[in-house]
Amino acid sequence: MTISCERVVSALSPEDLDALIEATSAGILDGGGFGWLQPPGHQALARYFEGLLLVPERSFYVVRENGVICGAGQLVRPPASYEAHAATANLTGFFVAPYARGRGLGHALLEGMLRGARAIGCKVVNCDIRETHVAAIGLFRAFGFEHWGTHPYYARIGGQTVRGLFLSKLLANENEAARWQSSIAMPDASGSSSSPASEPESQTPTQGLTLYPAIDLKDGACVRLRRGEMEDATHYSDDPGAQAKLFAEAGCRHLHVVDLNGAFAGRSTNIPAIESIVKATSLPVQLGGGIRDMAAIERWLEAGVSRVILGSVAVKDPELVRQAARAFPGRIVAGIDARQGRVATEGWAEVSELEANDLALRMEDAGVAAVIFTEITRDGMLAGLDLEQTADMARRLSIPVIASGGVGSLEHLKALRDVAREVPGISGAIVGRALYDGRIALKDALDVLGSC
Repeated sequence: MTISCERVVSALSPEDLDALIEATSAGILDGGGFGWLQPPGHQALARYFEGLLLVPERSFYVVRENGVICGAGQLVRPPASYEAHAATANLTGFFVAPYARGRGLGHALLEGMLRGARAIGCKVVNCDIRETHVAAIGLFRAFGFEHWGTHPYYARIGGQTVRGLFLSKLLANENEAARWQSSIAMPDASGSSSSPASEPESQTPTQGLTLYPAIDLKDGACVRLRRGEMEDATHYSDDPGAQAKLFAEAGCRHLHVVDLNGAFAGRSTNIPAIESIVKATSLPVQLGGGIRDMAAIERWLEAGVSRVILGSVAVKDPELVRQAARAFPGRIVAGIDARQGRVATEGWAEVSELEANDLALRMEDAGVAAVIFTEITRDGMLAGLDLEQTADMARRLSIPVIASGGVGSLEHLKALRDVAREVPGISGAIVGRALYDGRIALKDALDVLGSC
């Protein structure tokens, strides 16, 4: 019998994917996993595992017995901008099929994943696990994981409440471990934290912010609106594909595309224009506007869009967001548009009573990869981002927040950069009219955001 563990770095063969899905389905039936109580079907699991390879923060591992995949696990790193947590990783989705247990595969899988964590510089690995998974808890403890907390309402299964255990393992060497353990910050009388004097640690440079040049589509053309009003649109180009190519040649690494007609109609309408953008460059494209069901999400992801933005549906059908985030990990983004803190929907035509921060927390819980926050009253007005609301939202979330609405000068981007240095949850900015009008040179914008 030969047992091996490996990190998956390219698409699995059809035979390997079938074996992985069979093992996963058996594991779910044996006790649940990945949030499912019943296997969702071959197609859904295939999309899930294929999507994992597209998420840079996730390392996917499989364990084989005589060449056949019988289990898997994931190491999830925080976004690079989360400097305080740069040395940590979360171990999740760990399982061995019930028909392959008791033969050392779990030991080999965990050993390989910890070796991989050390190789990428992790000092701490965290995981959480149902209290009923006794054998798995025993395996983690055998590898030195420490139990530090219990969630009293971790899951609800079969009419019963199941508790969850939080475990951590320190991977630092003996000297580093001693230093970490002796320098734990303690709250002082004022409630803030203080730490004992110790030698300064080397700092990991903060990653720069991402610039997302905006291509807003109305009747097949590139336009920009003011305050989200379709009647107040400025026309810039009749060739969206050429515009995308110009952004790519200027050094942009991502594109932000919105189907404005689709946002109002509730379905994609600028389909040829979107397809021309995707074909024009190899840049990742995030697309929003009128995407309201799973069929539309699948259609655009299969067409080459890297991430889908769900806006109005996040308010009206949050379960769809949850299902999509589970089916396409790392590829679903929540677009939260607000007027003075209240969420707006239907292409900004309707304003709800829901607070933007409340919706953001719900979307994080649903599993989205990031949140795009736009204050509509500033969008297209060139008066600057709403930095206060953006920072407040970023402080509340553990997923990245992309700022949008109002960038009109290089000084506005510098102000965002300065705030992001204090609030690392801010990961980028969407810029539109100021780029088209020439108020900001693309090179200058890239230089400013890259120096965060």
